[in-house]
Amino acid sequence: MQPPPPHKPVPGKPADLLNLRVRYSETDQMGTFYNSRALEWFECGRTEWMRHRLGLSYAALEAQGVYLPLVEAHLEFRGGARYDDLLAVSTSAGLAGRARLRFDVQINHQSTGNPVVRGYTIHAFTDAARKPIRPPDWFADRMTKAAKSP
Repeated sequence: MQPPPPHKPVPGKPADLLNLRVRYSETDQMGTFYNSRALEWFECGRTEWMRHRLGLSYAALEAQGVYLPLVEAHLEFRGGARYDDLLAVSTSAGLAGRARLRFDVQINHQSTGNPVVRGYTIHAFTDAARKPIRPPDWFADRMTKAAKSP
């Protein structure tokens, strides 16, 4: 049986690929990664997506008074990953409604393409006081440019 192909980005949403190696501290007694680690890997993917696609770190975004607290997460665990396995984290993003940003993530074994976990996180745009705001025009402009880049 052939493994499924690696994650294909959502049309219109350029994806970034990040390789991560499962660390010993991320495994549990059963020898596979502990489930909460997937959300940490999702964070690595979205942080690097913003850095590469928008030219903007989280720190730079927050320095502009814009915050992205997590408001929803969905994960589907599709396979295991053990200590020292190399994983490919594919992340894409798009605006979701008027004041939210959605990151879609697929994590596969880098060598085989076998799926490990997939899902998404949704983040609200807020100011420093956690009051909801709309994405600033400059952010929306960067998202538009990112959607047009390969």
